[in-house]
Amino acid sequence: MNGLQTLKMALKSIKANKIRAFLTMLGIIIGVSSVIVMVAIGQGSTKEVQDQIGSLGTNVLTVTVTGSDVTFKEEDVEQIRGINGIDEIAPTVSGRVTVKNGRNTVQVSMAGTTSSYLDVRDLQLQSGRFVADLDHDNHSKIAVLGSDTAQTLFGMGDPVGEYVKVNGTAYKVVGVLESVGSSLGTSGDNMVIVPLSTGQRLASTTTIGTTYVKVENEDMINSISSRIEGTMNSIVGNADSYSVSSQKDLMETASSVNKTMTFMLGGSAAISLIVGGIGIMNIMLVSVSERTKEIGIRKAIGAKRGNILLQFLLESVILSSFGGIIGVGIGLISAQIVNLATGTAITYSVPVMLLSFVFSLVVGVLFGVFPASKASKLDPIQALRYE
Repeated sequence: MNGLQTLKMALKSIKANKIRAFLTMLGIIIGVSSVIVMVAIGQGSTKEVQDQIGSLGTNVLTVTVTGSDVTFKEEDVEQIRGINGIDEIAPTVSGRVTVKNGRNTVQVSMAGTTSSYLDVRDLQLQSGRFVADLDHDNHSKIAVLGSDTAQTLFGMGDPVGEYVKVNGTAYKVVGVLESVGSSLGTSGDNMVIVPLSTGQRLASTTTIGTTYVKVENEDMINSISSRIEGTMNSIVGNADSYSVSSQKDLMETASSVNKTMTFMLGGSAAISLIVGGIGIMNIMLVSVSERTKEIGIRKAIGAKRGNILLQFLLESVILSSFGGIIGVGIGLISAQIVNLATGTAITYSVPVMLLSFVFSLVVGVLFGVFPASKASKLDPIQALRYE
């Protein structure tokens, strides 16, 4: 008997028990589709976080004062500005404020900063102008609104030139920012930007909480970061009271965490592939028992042990491969449904799909060997007497 005849017999046997064959494949289908969906969500989340962090600028360093008893003022910022290789620097004070226009009131983040903030953070104006150095010098009561803040307070109207009340005090709106979306769970559109001196008064502090530093060349990030740390150490003294971080560091950290989560999710889903393999072995053992007399007849008319072994092994591989193909299809569709239903970012991985399919084949071979071997070892006389 040649291989083609053996394959035809294997397919005929599977067709004779369609429902049982489908139920046998179900474990493989669930396993493969689960791996694809979990990995697609995990990799999609990783890419989304990296894109969000990357949008902040990979040539930007963030100097944050974390100590509550530390004072870091404008003159201290000038020491950082003097480091070679720095393009621009934007000192910032932050807080929460209540902004009101007529009956519309909203609580938003407040950033008090200088004119360089627009370029350092790579922001674009929708209308009007940004904070100018003269506004800082004059303690001007002017404000630049984030796109969501402007829409909440003014609807579809143009707020430039209008007045809003920030914590009860009138401020003139001089500009509106283009939408930047959310980054790391924080919306960049629900905010109001004021001159640094005005922001210090609103936040009731002269301490610069965060300083954004734009580096001339991305390749100089590490060296300039070390110089800034040295300068901060001489100003603040305590290394635990400040931090200097780059977007690249955040991207690497976020990527590492997401990869670990993806591996764990994919590993958990892969367990169902093993369970599916056990299901295949169980059904194949049942099939051997049911077809004992058939095996005896085939052996009696000259079928060799290798023919019997190959037939049952082919049945197992066909079941697992069909299950793998269906699982890949269901996985792709399911991931797309998750994306449409929840907005969760997904990224398909062709290597993962291929690996899942190959793994399903390996499962079919591994869990099909024992039943196939058992069938091939049956004594033809005892098999013919089997009831």
